[in-house]
Amino acid sequence: MAADPALAGRRMLLVDLLGSGFSDRPSNFGYTVDCHAQTIAQLVRHLACESLDLFGHSMGGAVAIAAAGLLGDHVQHLVLSEPNLDPGGGFFSRRIAEMAEADYVTRGHQDLVRASGAEGSDIWAASLSVSAPYAVHRAAASLVVGSRPSWREQLYALPISKTVIFGAASLPDPDAERLPQDGINVEVVPDAGHSMAWENPAGLAQAIQRALKRRGRRSSNIDLL
Repeated sequence: MAADPALAGRRMLLVDLLGSGFSDRPSNFGYTVDCHAQTIAQLVRHLACESLDLFGHSMGGAVAIAAAGLLGDHVQHLVLSEPNLDPGGGFFSRRIAEMAEADYVTRGHQDLVRASGAEGSDIWAASLSVSAPYAVHRAAASLVVGSRPSWREQLYALPISKTVIFGAASLPDPDAERLPQDGINVEVVPDAGHSMAWENPAGLAQAIQRALKRRGRRSSNIDLL
């Protein structure tokens, strides 16, 4: 998606959150949405980015909302695809969080990796397999518990250009009609559902491009995804 011609010419940083991918996975880190947001804010300050756009998907959307609040005027556009806005989590988060962390680490994580692969969710299974089990569990528990104020309330309060992207297969969704009434732009990616980044990467790139063309505070020089 990031390599699509629709987003050509932009500097991009693709971040593996702590506990996943190539990032460190300290056992004493909280792995909550707020903890991840603080890490993103520290990264931006370390890189001395004067202005940037933030994109986040699903749980990453909640992280991006919280990080935008911490970064203030540095953020020009906030673009989210099917983000967690309210407590309760989604199907996988609830499935993970209902187990004790020790049980999930011991057996639940590998069970979920195997089950996801068997169900045809190969990319999700691969992502899980390179994530620390305790990090996955703590993040899921954070999504279920939510935040005060909620990520929805934080999103509404941000005085920047805001866009939420839905996959067409995820509709109807009450937020597709509700969010524009609250000043938040909505885009739809055709031929895709929640996993739009691999179901229709070109369509997602084009939706992000349209979102970034909307009027922001000023021109940004970097995208953080």
